[in-house]
Amino acid sequence: MGLGLLGKRLGDIAFLAEMGAKVLVTDLKSAKELAPSIKKLKEYRNIKYVLGEHRMEDFKNCDFVLKGQGVALDSPYVKYAQKNGVPIEMDESLFAKLAPQVKIIGVTGTRGKTTTTVLIYEILKEAGIRVHLGGNIRGTAALPLLKDVRDGDYVVFELSSWQLQGLGEAKISPHISVFTNFMPDHMNYYKNSLKKYFADKSYVFKFQKKGDVLVLGPSMKAHKRKIKNVKSKIINTDIKRIPKSWHISLPGKHNLENIVCAIEVARALNIDEEIIKKVIKDFSPVSGRLEFVKSIKGIKIYNDNNSTTPEATQVALLALGEIISKNKNIILIIGGTDKNLELKKLIESIKKYVKGVFLIPGNGTNRLAPLLYKVRGLPVCRGKDLKDIVGEAYKTAERGDTILFSPAFTSFGMFDNEYDRGDQFMKIVKGLK
Repeated sequence: MGLGLLGKRLGDIAFLAEMGAKVLVTDLKSAKELAPSIKKLKEYRNIKYVLGEHRMEDFKNCDFVLKGQGVALDSPYVKYAQKNGVPIEMDESLFAKLAPQVKIIGVTGTRGKTTTTVLIYEILKEAGIRVHLGGNIRGTAALPLLKDVRDGDYVVFELSSWQLQGLGEAKISPHISVFTNFMPDHMNYYKNSLKKYFADKSYVFKFQKKGDVLVLGPSMKAHKRKIKNVKSKIINTDIKRIPKSWHISLPGKHNLENIVCAIEVARALNIDEEIIKKVIKDFSPVSGRLEFVKSIKGIKIYNDNNSTTPEATQVALLALGEIISKNKNIILIIGGTDKNLELKKLIESIKKYVKGVFLIPGNGTNRLAPLLYKVRGLPVCRGKDLKDIVGEAYKTAERGDTILFSPAFTSFGMFDNEYDRGDQFMKIVKGLK
């Protein structure tokens, strides 16, 4: 249920087909919209498609339904399958049920998941531990890992709230869980209910057993009362636990919070401090997360494509503000599809750090623009597409300025998905002279 264009589903579908399953893929998008994904699966003759619709009968005549991320909580198709005794699975939870004796490390939170996940993976790899990377990471899928894992291996998963729904239904939590932080997100999906959003996130620790570990990011102190009846060992992190002598390559306080979460996981596994120190020193920003792209004519360009919330863009502005001594020389490219999140604090950060704003079209942009027009002395420009917007931002920039691509909204509408938006930005920037 759900093919999509992100690529993650392709690995799971291909794996099921390789194992000899008769696979029916159904998606509300049309065959034309999904053509790139379908093309990548063309070699498999045991895959059939029902596209542009879901058919109720398909959810009855199957052995199980593999549900994609973001399927509505009250989906009538899922309810129909359950009514007919058909199991509902999700990829990470199905992997956890079928894998041999592996140790799963799961990382969730509103922000910082990917950086923390990849950093943990790199530390374990450097320590000589057999470790695999998966979850909500580009280019990875959970089920194909079943071909590679063996007893005693570690698997590090980035887990969105949607992926955690599957673990919740299976009553499974990772052996080591990391909860980086919690703030409003996906409110369009959760219908403005932070309680429902936290409930899904809480599956990362809800079914942990004695002997398991829960690592809480520094800001999780504010949510202490929500974390109840935990059987695992809780580790509360503090950035003061990072030795001052260590070289930190990632900018911003938010990255110190990500780093300390990874450090505490490594310490819980008794990994040598020198190994942890080395990996942190050499670690580069993950693509699309406050990633320095290049400097042209004294103008620095950063790709922060994966900031899909106002809070994430606010953090990016703060981090670059620290780097550039709080001079107001950031040109911000922002905008996209709305998730019904608060914009007030973002506007305050823009007032403090930004000298000009270039807007990407979208219904979120339509809500943001009137607020920006009220900021005295702030030039605000709208463009027809990303190439036009980046080009105009570059023409406006002067030596010593920083162009920050940090959308603060999702990518639906103009782009196939979040990755497509980031790829387009990188391609455009490579062409600048």
